[in-house]
Amino acid sequence: MIQSFSHEAALVLTSGGQDSTTCLFWALKNFASVQAISFFYSQKHAIEVETAREICDELKIPFKLVDISFMKDLVVSNLFQGTADVNQGSHPQDDKVPSTFVPYRNLLFLTLASGWAGTINTRHLVTGVCETDYSGYADCRDVFIKSAQSTLNLASDFKNSRVVIHTPLMWLTKAEEFRMAQELGCLDFIIQRTLTCYNGDKTMNDYGFGCGQCPACKLRAKGYQEFRERYL
Repeated sequence: MIQSFSHEAALVLTSGGQDSTTCLFWALKNFASVQAISFFYSQKHAIEVETAREICDELKIPFKLVDISFMKDLVVSNLFQGTADVNQGSHPQDDKVPSTFVPYRNLLFLTLASGWAGTINTRHLVTGVCETDYSGYADCRDVFIKSAQSTLNLASDFKNSRVVIHTPLMWLTKAEEFRMAQELGCLDFIIQRTLTCYNGDKTMNDYGFGCGQCPACKLRAKGYQEFRERYL
């Protein structure tokens, strides 16, 4: 369902991938103005940062990049540069968690984004997390987002600074997300411009860029196939 905040501004957490770019288009449709924020955290697919910048330039959206590469010195993940293969099944700290999980990443993202949002007089944050095609990432769940929103609002008493976190993809499958992009009129843009691959591979496939082997590519490819079968 399309909500309208036609007199307010939004800050979108963007990575240059399918999820966050779909959220950019959703925000452009629903808010009076949109800005974007992205994070470099020494991720293997750091090319996503430049992809995010290019997308925002094309859409004429102000873009803020924040360097938090210190994360690699504090937490463990195969998603960091110089670490093990992202296709490895289990996280070094817990065999029930994917190896690509970066502990506390989304909490840090939302905290820093909230700080910037307050600086630019924006209270709405938009993020592309989703728990329907559950990745095993605890910080993509609805319960986490609601908790984070409450915590962020307890952390500041600035006047008119109450943070609202929007998660337009939370209950969508990847196929339904492709469908949403189609309804927003950005399906071709999502396929041709965005980069979701954990390896940062820019090989073009029918579902978009990617290596086709990492967990992100497999989920995106499966979703696109289901989208074509159900909606085209």
